[in-house]
Amino acid sequence: MRGVVLAAGQGQRLRPDTDNLPKTLLPVDGDTTILDIALRNLAAAGVTDASVVVGYAAEAIEARVDAMSKRYNLPVHLIHNDRVDWNNAYSLWHARYVYADGALLVNGDTVHPDSVEKLLLSASQEGILLATDSVKTLTDEAMKLQCDDDGVVGLVTKQMPVASAYGEYIGVARLDASIADDLTAALEATWRDDPNLYYEDAFQRLAPSGRMHAVPIGDVEWVEVDDHADLAVAREVACRC
Repeated sequence: MRGVVLAAGQGQRLRPDTDNLPKTLLPVDGDTTILDIALRNLAAAGVTDASVVVGYAAEAIEARVDAMSKRYNLPVHLIHNDRVDWNNAYSLWHARYVYADGALLVNGDTVHPDSVEKLLLSASQEGILLATDSVKTLTDEAMKLQCDDDGVVGLVTKQMPVASAYGEYIGVARLDASIADDLTAALEATWRDDPNLYYEDAFQRLAPSGRMHAVPIGDVEWVEVDDHADLAVAREVACRC
């Protein structure tokens, strides 16, 4: 199993902190950045290597990648996204040769403990496995999931009434090799339809196949860093990860 971290976005809601840095390099625990936590978690889960999809302010990650690779004893490779103004369906499509062998996918703006990656690796389901928070109170902004009684995901979208949702996808997933070709086709169809769409929109295209599963993570602290309020929470959560 390999690792993929998506870190190409501009982080506009975090300016001026992201004027010259991608948000994945914002510090959350001393000198430890969001990207450090992602790579540390992947290393703890035992992945063979990690690929980071970079775009905005890529040179800042390039300057640190060798040190991070040594720090976590993890080969780290960079994949360059040439359209930082497009959304992350295009970024994940760039990593198609990595997840072809099966991969753990981590959004580069998510702070969480390594128990999430380890749980996904130990799960018995096959296909696309979504780390899911079914405990916290949902918001309209959450990437919400609707599932059947067996945890098979039928709907993944922010545009779902909170009352109809099972839980929130936290931005960490297991992509099995068995679904890789179909995922690549779905991602390409998604960004060609609209480059502003998310990779979860490609996941939704695959939902009718019954190969997407919610994996509950339990009562785990985590945060997706979109704005300065989230960053403040991340700095509280990171020291306990």
